[in-house]
Amino acid sequence: MKNTLLAFVLGMAGLAAAQQPAAPAQPAGTQPAASQPAASPAASPQAPQQKKEIKDPAEYNAYVGAVQQTDPNAKISGLEAFLVQYPNSVMKEDALELLMGSYQQSGNAAKMSETANKLLQSNPKNVRALALLAYTERTQAQGGVNAQQNMTDAMTHGKAGLAALDSFKKPDGMSDADFDKLKAQMSSIFNSAVGLGALTAKDYPTAQTSLKAAVDASPTDFSLVYPLALSYLQPTPPDYLNGVWYAARASVVAPTPQYQAQIEKYAKSQYVKYHGGEDGWPDVLAQAKASPTPPAGFAIKPAPSPAEQAHNLVQSKKPETMDFAEWQLVLSEGSPEDAAVVWNAIKGKPLQFAAQVISASPTKLTLAASVDDIDKKIADVELTMKTTIPARLMPKEGGETQVEGTPVSYTPKPLVMVMEEGSLLRAAAPAAPAKKATPRKRPQ
Repeated sequence: MKNTLLAFVLGMAGLAAAQQPAAPAQPAGTQPAASQPAASPAASPQAPQQKKEIKDPAEYNAYVGAVQQTDPNAKISGLEAFLVQYPNSVMKEDALELLMGSYQQSGNAAKMSETANKLLQSNPKNVRALALLAYTERTQAQGGVNAQQNMTDAMTHGKAGLAALDSFKKPDGMSDADFDKLKAQMSSIFNSAVGLGALTAKDYPTAQTSLKAAVDASPTDFSLVYPLALSYLQPTPPDYLNGVWYAARASVVAPTPQYQAQIEKYAKSQYVKYHGGEDGWPDVLAQAKASPTPPAGFAIKPAPSPAEQAHNLVQSKKPETMDFAEWQLVLSEGSPEDAAVVWNAIKGKPLQFAAQVISASPTKLTLAASVDDIDKKIADVELTMKTTIPARLMPKEGGETQVEGTPVSYTPKPLVMVMEEGSLLRAAAPAAPAKKATPRKRPQ
């Protein structure tokens, strides 16, 4: 688990052993010890700003003796003993924070989390404990460790942390700049947990808002940038503009060349799905490499609508030279005017084509004439034969045949063209069935 962010959050609170904690006020009649730690800016965030006071000299000495330890293990032992001996001490929350930081420094993640939970029992709004748990639980979930429960817990702690952060008071002696930085890092931790939990629950609006806030704070964190891309691309309808950008950005910050290649391939496929082609993709990728956020005016031109594709086809090609798939596109997706251009050109005229037999009788064939309809095994032509088909020439269902027929009517969606005057061809008809000119659906 990467501990850089977590160590910063804990360290800023004076929880790392290298940073001296604030000492409580001495009980009356107690002489200052030469080795007593000086007051530090790391006061507890939820505590009143006035100095806490331990009235019992023995309790005071036990606390100061524990926090003065420079060895993490010695400090842990001293703090554990103090908490057992003085479970209701005014310094209990401070001691637990110090203990949590000491366990973090020693690398004992289990005890660190256990102490964080004890802290929340003492103060449910302790932002450092909430940050620690939200961070560790979401990273464990992303690592596949008890993923569902950890993500649920991370989201719970993230929401509680964001609420507690509103009342988080600046510790005495901390600069405004350091306090703003601390709050920003904590906000990033909490938003990450909430956003990833929402993405898991398919609450895409919450995921987008929270993950965007987290990514703005940590723009090179692949574990956040890629989920942000998914939060835009997985809903129905997708937000392709933001989704493609952050998917491209995720490919840039991915941790290994293999991941970079895989994520770039995915980002490119989403771009092509929306745009309708690969043109312009290198520019999008270059911009994602140069900036963590989309530049002003960033846009991706969507693919033409099916009606636009049909119109462009009618404008660029005569109906007599189109294949069946292109007729299908115009008749099913085109405007009434464009459909009329094609239908008037082919109606009543004998057409020759290859098709797959869906069903066959001596007087009628149902056929699939486009590759997509062949794959789906659905008919797009109903052909009434001119004469009865002899048994020895009867086409086999599922087999390919070559026919001639005259269009007399059609239904547009799904396209079924009715033909008469049908006949089987012995000579080769136009080459294999044309791939259906399936329009690229403009993403909604």
